[in-house]
Amino acid sequence: MPRKFLVVVDDSPEFEAALRYAARRAKSTGGRVALLRIIPGGSDEQWAGVREQIQREQRAEAEALLTRLGDEAQTRSGAAPIFLIEEGEPQAAIRKVCGEDPEIKILVLASGSGARGPGPLVSAVLKQGAAFGGRKLPVTIVPGELTDAEIEDLA
Repeated sequence: MPRKFLVVVDDSPEFEAALRYAARRAKSTGGRVALLRIIPGGSDEQWAGVREQIQREQRAEAEALLTRLGDEAQTRSGAAPIFLIEEGEPQAAIRKVCGEDPEIKILVLASGSGARGPGPLVSAVLKQGAAFGGRKLPVTIVPGELTDAEIEDLA
């Protein structure tokens, strides 16, 4: 079973560093990249019809984004990535995905810098440690400002 490198697809500027690093590591170890896009959950029952339409649109957008990013991941890693879409809170979604797939061996996150701080997921990992993913799982935190050459050298 090839090891999977889980990358959480978000809209942060540092996300690209996490994707490039995970793809490069997957290539060098014979693994695969798993791309997880988390869409927000809804709870207002009185707006159920509208919420369902919004969820369909969010899922379609997530699928299009993953398809686009999947091309880059495949080019960089040499293997087709796995696409995952979950709804809800990011930590719960990560726990669910990691709990369901024992082949996920490493969670790869990129950290922000400057006044924005490292980002909410990196901060949660630092606070919760190994319990973050629901099972003991190594987490690689990639500095978001790494260049392609630096990632190539490190991965």
